[in-house]
Order: sequence, then structure tokens, then C-alpha cells
Amino acid sequence: MDERLNWKKLGRVFQADGRHSWMHSYAYVPTAVRLHRERIRVFLAFRDRENVGRIGWIDVAAQDPTRVIAVSEKPSLDIGKPGAFDDNGVTPVTAMQDGDALRLYYAGWQLTPRARYLLFTGLAISRDEGETFIRYQDTPVLDRSPAEWLVRTGAHVMHENGVWKIWYSAASNLVTTGDRLTYTSHLAYAESSDGVSWPQRGIVSMQPREPDEYGFGRPAIVNDGGLYRMWHSIRTHSQGYRIGYATSSDGVVWDRRDDEGGLPASAEGWDSEMTCFASVVDTENGRYMFYNGNDFGRTGVGVARLDISGSRS
Repeated sequence: MDERLNWKKLGRVFQADGRHSWMHSYAYVPTAVRLHRERIRVFLAFRDRENVGRIGWIDVAAQDPTRVIAVSEKPSLDIGKPGAFDDNGVTPVTAMQDGDALRLYYAGWQLTPRARYLLFTGLAISRDEGETFIRYQDTPVLDRSPAEWLVRTGAHVMHENGVWKIWYSAASNLVTTGDRLTYTSHLAYAESSDGVSWPQRGIVSMQPREPDEYGFGRPAIVNDGGLYRMWHSIRTHSQGYRIGYATSSDGVVWDRRDDEGGLPASAEGWDSEMTCFASVVDTENGRYMFYNGNDFGRTGVGVARLDISGSRS
């Protein structure tokens, strides 16, 4: 496959419609895992009327991922205990098989009066294919550290050759964008022997290109025969989020090639202002990317398919 990758947008898949009180609005940070040959489960965060997110899911057909088969009736993972790192919202970031269990790494939201919120990474385990999750512990597995003390999440986790690998947004500084104060982050990389205990500081893998860029959201990463491909969410002052593209031979040092495989905004419609939070899954019918559009998922989640015929070789 040539380095120039073309994605064909298939359309919007799902938008929160208030069918449940916890699913009042938004459907954001799609996190896809293929449960069976015919079915892909896409975990999403949904907001209630107080803008607190809880994790649920939609199931789509593997042959036609625009066709929704089922929607969760209740949250798979609710918010944490009062005072915990995830007491004001939970957002999926990586779902992956681990033997007969399903691991869910997720971002926990905790509000603060000056920095607005803190974001760290928790772990939950399911033994019923994601219908319900039980927290591994009430504290983050990727917690604040002296070097990364505002944000350590937006993570993609991979298990290769006995090594757990994580790529995540790390932040210790704030920046003003528009009329809001938010964090500015780089992309960090770390390894673990068990996927639970991680170093206090990651290797810097990618820095934002100032002055317009100021951070990264959750990436999607695949290993294609020794070539790592990443679809990263670029945070910018001028355009909100955009999905970019990068490649790497070792998963640590990345070559940004945003114009050769990213996902631009559409000319009009639900994803005309923003594309973000890619999640990539492979099937016999091709490689699919689930992603959010305008306003971080307010307009829902859509899907694109990698167009092999349109990629030069």
C-alpha cells in the first residue's frame, strides 16, 4: 500500500437523541472493537442534561458499519465515587480483548475551579463483552506525576510481544483558546509489563506545531507489518480538531504526513467544521475509521472506509 491513503466517508452512523436520560446529547470518542465476525461494538461517551458523560455502546454490522444493530439501554460504565478522579464523567479511549476479558482504558473527568478539569486514565474490565465493566481500581492507572500533572489520557493502548504500549496526551501547561483556558499537550509514549503500572513520564513522540496547534486528542494506531500508522487528533486554534496522519518504524519517533492519509472536514454537513477521535478497525470488508464531527461529537459519530483502489502503489 502506498503512503497516500484515501478515506471514503460513508456517512453519519449515530447521533444521541435523548432516548435515555444519560444519553441526552453527544456521542463522542468512538472506541471500536470487533466482537464477532458480523458485529463491531463501538463504545461512546454520552452526556446527560448536566453534561456529565457515561460510557455506552452501539453495535454496527461489520459488512455495513452505517447500519446500527443495537444500542445500549444503560451505561456500561458509570461515573466514579464522589471525590474520585472520574466523578464528573468517563470517556472511552481504548477497548481491547485480553484473553476471555475485555479491557477498557478510559479517561476520567474531575472538575477544578481554575484549570476547569483534570484528565487521567482508568482501567475497567468486562467479562460480558462490554455490557458491564468493573473498575480495576478507583484510582487511575495512568495518574498525575511531577512531569505530567494536568492530563495523562487520550490514550491508545496496544499489546505486542508481551509488552504493553501506550500513546497518550501529556500536559502540564495551560493555554487560552477563544475565551477559554485549556491545556496544551504533546503526544507521549510509554511501556509497561502488565498494562497497569506505567512510568511517571513518557517519551515525547510528537509536539504540536505552534502557533496554531496546541495539543493532541486520542489517536488510533495500527501496526501494518512493522510500519506503525497513526491517525491523530490535532487541536488547533483556527479549526478546532482535525484528524492527521503519521507513520513510524518504531512507534516512538513519528513522521507527520497529515495530507497523505488524514481525514479532512466535509464541505457541508455534520462534519464540516471538525473531524476528531479516530478509531480504526479491520474487517474482511476493509479497514474502517469511526470518528466524530462538529463540536466534539455533538453531531454524532460517522464512519469512513479506506479506499484501496484510490491509494497509489
